[in-house]
Amino acid sequence: MKIVVTGTRGIPDIPGGVETHCEELYPLIADERHEVVVVRRPCYAPDDLVKTYRKVRIKDIRIVRNKHLEAFLHTFQSVLYAWKIKADIVHIHAVGPALMTPLVRMLGMKAVVTHHGPDYDREKWGKFAKWILRMGEKVGMNYANHVIVVSDYIRQLVRQKYLSKKNITLIYNGINKKREISETDYIQSLGLTEYGYILAVGRFVKEKGFDRLIKAFGQLSSSSIKLVIAGDADYQDEYARKLKKMCKEQENICLTGFIKGDKLAQLYTNARIFVLPSTHEGLPIVLLEAMSYGCPILASDIPANKEIGLPDECYFKNGDIDSLKDALKKRLENSQREQVIYNMSSYDWRNIARQTKDIYDSLII
Repeated sequence: MKIVVTGTRGIPDIPGGVETHCEELYPLIADERHEVVVVRRPCYAPDDLVKTYRKVRIKDIRIVRNKHLEAFLHTFQSVLYAWKIKADIVHIHAVGPALMTPLVRMLGMKAVVTHHGPDYDREKWGKFAKWILRMGEKVGMNYANHVIVVSDYIRQLVRQKYLSKKNITLIYNGINKKREISETDYIQSLGLTEYGYILAVGRFVKEKGFDRLIKAFGQLSSSSIKLVIAGDADYQDEYARKLKKMCKEQENICLTGFIKGDKLAQLYTNARIFVLPSTHEGLPIVLLEAMSYGCPILASDIPANKEIGLPDECYFKNGDIDSLKDALKKRLENSQREQVIYNMSSYDWRNIARQTKDIYDSLII
């Protein structure tokens, strides 16, 4: 069978939770019986000459970059491409692109939608964009042949809103085995020392809460600890510029830009604390990554983070700078970096691939 994947910016090495999800999942699905084509927006690709990735074929469809319309227009073109190459299944990721689900069905293909979270709750969107995202969720949930959700929180949300929807499967996000890293050359090049910094990872968008983290960090009395934020913005908008300005105004803050691979592994391995101050998540891969490296965790108490089931002391009140500051201060009072062992058995990519493949097989008899 032929499966076309859309709704993502693409693979490989493109930042983003959905992008990481697709990069890890589809090479484990592609085989003699399952041909997988991921449709990519080449403007995000660090190397747009790459046309295959670990048995997955990559199709580049160029689109004018536009914060509000880009995902919808690219998904529309992706669906037409899938029809042209006679795809059996179109797998759409995220509720915005899911607006194209009825078109998939009208063209005679099966539609699978993965709900990564209620994107209309993200702070970056205006009223009209949020309405479009809600419509995407509505038609995606109603018209998809099968819906995948990445957390039980999202499953409950979908069940409450779409009472007649039965074909919903919970398949968690996954995590790879951690990279064994002994080198420290990258963190040294940033002026960092082992366990001498707080780490946060993500894109520079409002819902990641980095502005609140910077303010809470600025209220700490410790002058020896540093804050490292690994990430950047897809679009250099007002919020991203504000965030970078806040960092320049404080000492002991390091911005790395987008990084992956061994560089990111060094940061996880040697971080004193990993912080996720998000106001919105589906099931955050960066949090799972930090856990796989044994990092002590501080995360906002939103449902997606609480679902992971960390001890109470690992959470702080969502959006509350004082709560975050107090939690950081309490953790930093411990002079030793504690190595934490978490149960990661639910987040194995091979099991996730097997479950996803079973859904595809059930749709094509």
